[in-house]
Parts: sequence; C-alpha cells; structure tokens
Amino acid sequence: MKDCLRAGGPTWQSVENTVTKDVVRTDRKNPFYEGDDNPNMDIMKNILMNYAVMCPAIGYIQGMSDLLAPILCTIQNEADAFWCFAGLMQRTIFVSSPRTTNNMMDKNLEYLRELLKLLLPDFFRHVAKCGSDALQLMFVHRWILLCFKREFPESSALHVWEACWADYRTAYFHLFVCVAIVAIYGQDVVVQQLPHDEILLYFSSLAMHMDADVVLKKARGLLYQFCRLEKIPCTLAGLCQFQTGSEQWDSHIQPMIECSQVHGDNDPCPFAGK
Repeated sequence: MKDCLRAGGPTWQSVENTVTKDVVRTDRKNPFYEGDDNPNMDIMKNILMNYAVMCPAIGYIQGMSDLLAPILCTIQNEADAFWCFAGLMQRTIFVSSPRTTNNMMDKNLEYLRELLKLLLPDFFRHVAKCGSDALQLMFVHRWILLCFKREFPESSALHVWEACWADYRTAYFHLFVCVAIVAIYGQDVVVQQLPHDEILLYFSSLAMHMDADVVLKKARGLLYQFCRLEKIPCTLAGLCQFQTGSEQWDSHIQPMIECSQVHGDNDPCPFAGK
C-alpha cells in the first residue's frame, strides 16, 4: 500500500500524519468517538488511509474525516462504512482537481452567483459592489466542501444530506440550501453594508446556530420558485436537466431559456436568438 501512495505523489508517511492529525480532532464530543484509545478512531483512520490508497489521484484531503465520521457512527461496520464513504466522495468537490478545466467548485460557484443574482438581487448587488474577491463567495466554500457538516448539529446535517441526495428536480439542491441560508440570515449583510472580510466572519459565526428545518423549508420554496419561472438565463440551464427518472417539473410549465449574453468563454451560446 505504501508504494501505491508514493507512486501517486505524497508519501505514505505524510498522508498518515495528516490523517492522524485530523482524526484525533474529529467529532470528539460524539460518544462514539470520545475518550482516549477509542478503537473507532483507529477504524476511521484505516478507512481514510485505504481510500487514499484506492484513489491515489485524490488521496486524503483535509475535511474528509468530517464526512466519514457520521457515516461510520451510523453504520458501525468498517467495510460497509468504507464503501459508503467511497460512494459519497463521488458526489463531493473532493473528486475534482483544482488544476482541471472542469473544476466542480468553480462550477458550483458560477451557478450560485447566478442563483443569487436571480433570487436575491439585493444581496448579490451588495457582494458585487464589494469587489471581485467578494464574488468568490468564500463564505460558502466550507458549506459546499463539507456538505454543511460544520454548520448544523450532526442530526440536522444528516437531514440536509438526505434532502440533497434525493436529487429532487435538481442535482444542485445544495445550492438552493446556500441561497436559503443567505435569504434567512443574510439580511444584516446588506443592511449594515458589511465589507468582504466581515461577510465571511458573519456567516462563519452562524455555524451551529441555524435551524436546519427552517433552512430546508426555505430551500424547497426557492426551488419551487425557480421551477415556476417563465424564463431562466442560459447560465442556469444546467440546473434544468433531468436528474432522475421522473419529470423535472411538477406541472407542464417548461421555462424558456434565454441567452444572458454573459459568458466566460468565446463559445457561441446555444440559446442565443431563441
């Protein structure tokens, strides 16, 4: 196994050191992981190391232990937890390399900026006024990367996970959760005209103080509102694809997709002139 990791880049020892540091500080208040010499911590480490060997191109990235912890605690079987974790990784930003042109985080942020512009225009205008750094939406990076794991208590976070995994109408429901959090808790950002760095601090301070049920209800409402629009910009056309075997829309209303004339490349828009 050590040779596999060396061939993939980082050495076995460097990966093991990083995993060990993260594991010992992951969910230690959870009774399943608390206490010294807890064997469940060793199981978590084994799963993360085995995943790094199985997927050397990805290896181990800080934050993976946060996603594994509730899975292992729920399943309480090393082999089953490993394969569930491996499957979960395929749905996360971790499988995307920042060096590729099809970076998943960039794609999510592009969609999110367009959703904010469409659904929360006042907030978007304020962020845009704060400059290009603010438009990177740094306050949502942890939300997306860790699937809201650090924003809600574990039971509530799992509820959010299930809502996102349902792929109801869209594979990007997590972005509607992001918009919902901003809609419910972000009004002070606009009222107080907070600058870029304080926006990040403000939303970070909300961790573990938000109501997941209220957020999910709002997110579903925003998704319904989006689905009922007569027109949507071409920059959000990817949210309208069929994601499951069922119909994308509850009614016969199909939104018209119009060219926004705002594109990050020189390729012609397939919706131009429609």
